[in-house]
Amino acid sequence: MDNKQNKIEQELRAVKSELARDEKKIASDEARIIKDEKEIKKMKLSMRGLMTLVLIIVAIGGAILAYLVYENRSVYIEKSDVEAPAISLSSTAPGTLNEMLVQAGDTVSANQVVARVGDQLIKTKIAGVVTKADSTVGQSYAAGQTVVAMIDPTQLHVVGHLDENKGLDRVRVGQYVTFTADAFGSKQYTGIVDEISPEARSGDIVFTISDARQEQVFDVKVRFDTTLYPELKNGMSARIWVTI
Repeated sequence: MDNKQNKIEQELRAVKSELARDEKKIASDEARIIKDEKEIKKMKLSMRGLMTLVLIIVAIGGAILAYLVYENRSVYIEKSDVEAPAISLSSTAPGTLNEMLVQAGDTVSANQVVARVGDQLIKTKIAGVVTKADSTVGQSYAAGQTVVAMIDPTQLHVVGHLDENKGLDRVRVGQYVTFTADAFGSKQYTGIVDEISPEARSGDIVFTISDARQEQVFDVKVRFDTTLYPELKNGMSARIWVTI
């Protein structure tokens, strides 16, 4: 009986020892699984970071490529102005200013009397906006001297002043144009190249530092629909991009 009981106790101890080993193994496996899960998470995060970096690089590369393509397909004219041809109103004979009936900024109609020099009434020929009106009564004017200056707002253009070596050879009449006005930030307007001056601007000569060569400046006139952009005014600064 004692032998049988001893044998049972030995078997129980053996079972307990095996269970203890199994528990240690299970604990070890669980620890390894937790460690592996952490490594997998790290790898996922690293892959996400790598993919994010790749996407950023691709996006930057695409933006640079698009910029280079755009730059290659356009001519940029930084020095530009919104302007209309000046209309000079003068007397046909010398005389003294007796009366000035308008001032700069006034809107005038066709055949409107704007001033009186001597016995002559100075009238407009077309409707427009007065840009200059000297109201000094008693001032003497020679025949043909401007008494009142005005513009026709429907004749507003954007005029770019382009150095001859900065893409002038690529600009053609009829090319599509986008432009901005400094007064309205990045808002974009559209137009068409209407005229390229056949000769350089008088007095606008640029000298390069390297070889002191003269660089002539030419006017590029852009036509746009004035009814679409009534906010554009004579004298505003602008920037032009001519699409090649």
